[in-house]
Amino acid sequence: MQAGPTARDPRIVIIGAGVAGITAGYVFKQAGFTNFTILEKGSDVGGVWHWNRYPGLTCDVPSGLYQFGFAPKPDWSRMWASGTEIQRYHREVTERFGLDRHLRLNSEVTAARFDGRQWHVTIADGTVLEADFVIAATGVLHHPSVPDIPGLDDFAGPVVHTARWSDDIATAGKRIAVLGTGSTGVQVVSALQPDADALLHFVRSPQWVLWAPMGIPQPEFVTRLLAAVPGLGRGMYRAALQASGMFTDIVIRPSWRRSLVQAYARASLQVQIRDPGLRARLTPDYQPLCKRQVLSGTYYRAISAPNADLITDEITEITPTAIRTADGREHPVDMIVLATGFQAHNYMRPMDLRGRDDIAIDDAWSKGPRAYRMTAIPGFPNLFTVLGPNSPTGSIPLQYSAELTARYITHWLNSFRTGEVDTVEVTEAATDRFYDEVTEAMGPTVWNTGCNSWYFTDEHTIDLWPFDRRRMTAMLTAPDPADYHLTGPGRDR
Repeated sequence: MQAGPTARDPRIVIIGAGVAGITAGYVFKQAGFTNFTILEKGSDVGGVWHWNRYPGLTCDVPSGLYQFGFAPKPDWSRMWASGTEIQRYHREVTERFGLDRHLRLNSEVTAARFDGRQWHVTIADGTVLEADFVIAATGVLHHPSVPDIPGLDDFAGPVVHTARWSDDIATAGKRIAVLGTGSTGVQVVSALQPDADALLHFVRSPQWVLWAPMGIPQPEFVTRLLAAVPGLGRGMYRAALQASGMFTDIVIRPSWRRSLVQAYARASLQVQIRDPGLRARLTPDYQPLCKRQVLSGTYYRAISAPNADLITDEITEITPTAIRTADGREHPVDMIVLATGFQAHNYMRPMDLRGRDDIAIDDAWSKGPRAYRMTAIPGFPNLFTVLGPNSPTGSIPLQYSAELTARYITHWLNSFRTGEVDTVEVTEAATDRFYDEVTEAMGPTVWNTGCNSWYFTDEHTIDLWPFDRRRMTAMLTAPDPADYHLTGPGRDR
């Protein structure tokens, strides 16, 4: 009788310890895979919640939904949690499930190369790890985008990006320029305006801001109830997931629901801004929800304050003491805050990532980032992404997407463990077919109605998930071997 394949323990390297990396570590461990290392370039876990510490930082997703399905938190302090509380939650989850024993902090990956059999992962300190599988859980919001403005380097005062904030930055009594809008710009303006001598918000294109009571505390009776009945928290999370499907419908196809939310956005501006001139300058020239929705209960009040000013003229130059705009005005300021977002489509880059036949990720993505069903890249065997290209959504929680993707990957880890396969690489044909579906589905979405947002890649494709949660679940429940090149006993490429 011929013996079957010997069970193997796959060596796994997970790059990143944010939502995606923590989820992947948990799912793999639950599936019996414990030979993994999580490499994190920062000094703590949390990803975007570690790097961002600016004043006013608040999650724009309700706390009850912005949590891991496997680790509900009963004692959120607010209905919309602060960044500090969310980062602390990620640390607690990491310790609670023993993921800290697999974690290496301050370990930025600079290169990863596939030699035809295994991966060689190089850390900034020169350490090289060998791995059978690499999981890129690097997320999208971690490479700060700094505008190329003449004179910026010559400014005499502090210049700080919101993703590199330091607690020792003094802002009270200062003349502060905030460049950029979106959730970050809205939140930091709201937080800094009360104590500033002057707050100048430089905005190329205003945002629709939906009013929401972001500072409302979580009722004490809710906290006590969730703590006393642990299963209730999981039930509420599942109910919130179901409810989020309504918002998915709003963003992916025209409907009366979309019209209703858009009317609410317009009413939020109309009711809160009484000055017709300011209201006109705050009115975007595109449909509400075309860009990522911004929630705030304080921004319109802050920008209407006597010490605040909204400036929509283009910045032409920065001098050592002021900002000049296209209308010829010079605006004296003491410090500049860059709320200018991230290079959202870099994903794993700038690491030197090389797959089969030494193909570089920049060459593989010469026409923009692409990953089959958000997770597999042609030319890169045994490499998967969690929250990779097209994973940002307008309504589906990232924690849900990450957990679903990690479970999908475990199918291939199991196939490797049992000796059925040695390498797994998605085909170009399957990837092309997926992107044909994405392109067709993107047509009726609200993101495709005429605005310019960070959702667009340099190739002017929209890097979002254009389907509903049911479709995502169907696509990522189990892989189809026909969509992959597989090598192993008795298999050919």
